[in-house]
Amino acid sequence: MHPFEYTLADDADQAVAVVTADPHTSFLAGGTTQLDLMKDGVLSPERLVDITRLPLKGVTHTDTAIRVGALTTMEELAADPVVRERLPFVREALLLGASTQLRNMATIGGNLLQRARCRYFRDPTVPACNKRNPGSGCAAITGIHRMHAILGTSDHCIALHASDVAVPFAALDAVVHTQGGNGRRSIPLTQFYLPPDDTPNVENVLEHGELITAVEIPLLPAAARSHYIKVRDRVSYEFALVSAGVALVTEDGLIQEARVALGGVGTLPWRAWDAEDVLRGSPADTEAFRSAAEAALQGARPLPGTAFKVELAKRTLVRTLETVAGAQS
Repeated sequence: MHPFEYTLADDADQAVAVVTADPHTSFLAGGTTQLDLMKDGVLSPERLVDITRLPLKGVTHTDTAIRVGALTTMEELAADPVVRERLPFVREALLLGASTQLRNMATIGGNLLQRARCRYFRDPTVPACNKRNPGSGCAAITGIHRMHAILGTSDHCIALHASDVAVPFAALDAVVHTQGGNGRRSIPLTQFYLPPDDTPNVENVLEHGELITAVEIPLLPAAARSHYIKVRDRVSYEFALVSAGVALVTEDGLIQEARVALGGVGTLPWRAWDAEDVLRGSPADTEAFRSAAEAALQGARPLPGTAFKVELAKRTLVRTLETVAGAQS
């Protein structure tokens, strides 16, 4: 690891100003994997501004939404009684991520900003990585890519978005609140992340020095039921091969409202808009669920090592929908 200067911030305005003014300065908070990437030689900032003491913690509630401070830990959000009652698939996604120890340190803002888990991105001895070295190529495309994306990929990058909780957040139309050198912004999560296209090194719409301060999460209707399923190689402390977050409102056997998002398959948390369109107004049965799964995966671009994910994602989504519909019947 290269030497760096460490600063502990006690004021958000000052922290934003310091990072904004220097392209070689970065924020430090739990869940971003910043230090891991520095140890690996992938990142080498000259200064870190530690924001963990800033007053950006806690969960507040209204009748229609909750507002989560960016420094709230995953474990703290999972323990919130409103999340437990009104957003169960958010809680499930949180508790299926990482380990208890990590969830007590990782923050919600940090989780949303964690970098790709691609082995080629995280190994600086591999020269071909457009995310790390724009224009150098993508070693994953011709290498081992079993844990990579099949939706939202490009010829320049197939790196997977790793966050679990971002999946139900995307389904819920969560909004990311930020503070930067140009003021404050509110950014829908479905517009926050950028597909790789020909610039995989640009992962989101944040400007340098722009700080996530909170995430606003709309509550599901009281009649809704939701569920998050995560398929992985081992029971704990493992990233998703495929995951699905689903919320449904049904009435007299018909689906009135549907929210569907997928994880483990996209270069960003994948909102399955086409699947939702199929489900609305349809009977809550397996035939409709299979049609929705086909719609959700119709744009997939698998490689040989990820071809299995297409069918696995369809089956996972159908299983999640059946589970939710069964809870409502």
